[in-house]
Amino acid sequence: MPVLIGVFGSLIGSFLNVVIFRVPAGRSIVAPPSACGSCGARIRPYDNVPVISWLLLRGRCRDCGDRISMRYPLVELFTALAFGAVALWVLDRWGTEATSLSGFVAVGLALSGYLYLVASSIALALIDLDTHRLPNRIVVPLYLAGILLLGSSALLTGDVAALLRMGLGMAGLWAVYALLALAYPGGMGYGDVKLAGALGLFLGFAGWGELAIGAFAAFVLGGLFSIGLLIARRATRRSGIPFGPWMLGGAWIGLVAGGSIASAYLTLIGVGR
Repeated sequence: MPVLIGVFGSLIGSFLNVVIFRVPAGRSIVAPPSACGSCGARIRPYDNVPVISWLLLRGRCRDCGDRISMRYPLVELFTALAFGAVALWVLDRWGTEATSLSGFVAVGLALSGYLYLVASSIALALIDLDTHRLPNRIVVPLYLAGILLLGSSALLTGDVAALLRMGLGMAGLWAVYALLALAYPGGMGYGDVKLAGALGLFLGFAGWGELAIGAFAAFVLGGLFSIGLLIARRATRRSGIPFGPWMLGGAWIGLVAGGSIASAYLTLIGVGR
């Protein structure tokens, strides 16, 4: 299953390339069909196979010979690997619940929710790096996907605690980032605030440790990146950096390793076992 989901992920990665280019420009993501950015020639179906087509064309347009950015196959490949890895993680984390029809559906809903988060994370990270924006067209549906997919999964398994964590995680992270945006308007945008609430929802479903580590890791990653820029003299203390990628990276650290990190920390301070 993870291999098949990875192949599906490569197709989603191809679509994400369209999303990353068109959404910031306010264009439709479904029409017109994909075309070469230089000559305008439409991309043929057999030239639109993820990764493989780029390799066969040697990174050039079939019609005008202009170079096609390496970002396109890299996004497709990374999305494929990320989809496969997240499928393995979800099955390892919740797969034992799929012993009944309701449990099987619940795991499928959770998997769908986190795969949606993967796709949104890749698109948002690259758009934020390119434009310093986190478009509502991608952030707002994260709330809907999280509530519908993860909320339904929790209801099917009777996990009321997960529903509570989702609500508190969403409201809590939104409030923290909103206060930061009010205290330091130049350093935190409202797009970050909206994204924080959505990430809190997904983190809360996974657990308290995941929520805590995921929230904290964003500031660690962003801080280390900023220090690196200062040392390299690529930025000053007043320079703004896109924080969305670090929020997303921190959230995934929290989801995958947050529970283990939190348990190890509690054990170290003598609170856990």
